[in-house]
Amino acid sequence: MRIPSQSSIIDLRNLVRGYRHLPELRRPDETYLWEIWQAGRRIDKKDTLLYGRLYLPTSTLEALYLRRISPSRLLRLSCVSDSALPNGGSILAQLQNDHAKYSTEYLFSTDSCLMGVRGLYNFGLDPRTIPRTTTPRGNVIPTDPQFGRLSAGAELYFSPLNKSGGVSTAIRFTTLPSHTGFPYTMALTLNPLMGNISSSYAVKAGSDVALSSRFDFNIYSYESDVQLGLELWRRKPLESGDTLPVEDTEPPALQESVLENKLTKDLLHQNNFQEVDSVFKARVNQHGKIGVLWEGRIKDLLVSIGADLNLKRRDNIIGSVGLEVSYSS
Repeated sequence: MRIPSQSSIIDLRNLVRGYRHLPELRRPDETYLWEIWQAGRRIDKKDTLLYGRLYLPTSTLEALYLRRISPSRLLRLSCVSDSALPNGGSILAQLQNDHAKYSTEYLFSTDSCLMGVRGLYNFGLDPRTIPRTTTPRGNVIPTDPQFGRLSAGAELYFSPLNKSGGVSTAIRFTTLPSHTGFPYTMALTLNPLMGNISSSYAVKAGSDVALSSRFDFNIYSYESDVQLGLELWRRKPLESGDTLPVEDTEPPALQESVLENKLTKDLLHQNNFQEVDSVFKARVNQHGKIGVLWEGRIKDLLVSIGADLNLKRRDNIIGSVGLEVSYSS
């Protein structure tokens, strides 16, 4: 799989959680299109991704295994090894089925023997039945694009060891790329057993600015919480002649990833754009608690610095400070 793995060339927008535009629903490929035959034998292989991450100095180890079983089915295994966890760690298995119009997910966790099922349904046109056209760049889009999408989902989980379970439902409306105004997303989540209601609204106010708000309420305790958030991206100009080194000793897939990255940077330079350099995030609630976070790249390192502030505690305004440094090659 041609996925950039070097921390020096990974696009920060793929690492930082923030506002993202949802694309048009894409019709899943037919299974026979993925088949490769040679001399009467099927020789194609299923895409597989292995990922690992070690946290120092706690020696916490994360592992991830992904396997594409079919064009619409994905198997995911997540593992965590930590002496502070019960039994020294846990394993989470997920089987995801994406049929564009609707999707389902089944999960099992060794922690409390938790079992669950999730479902999502997208209202509107079905990409599996509507005609599509191909753009000059090779992108496949529907002939009658939608300006927004309304989705509804639910999840149900149960633990036989704890003899407890839960259920939650949610609806979401988001604008799509064909929308000519400011992109925005609205969501409402309800957990009837716990009595929690959460609503959120996020808007992309500019190319590098996103604003959001969230309101949480519990019908049993009448407790509420209001939060406002800000996301501000910083870009740096692309210098003329800016290139990325390509060594002959690197695997072909990695060389292609570096070349693709260089072509992307050249294209951005030609269109007078700037590549993403860092992002600053901030949030505040009605209790005067503030959270700030900066994430960016320093040389070949990915750095995150954050802090929690409490304006009502004059004696100790800074509650906690965190630093994370990541590197991959």
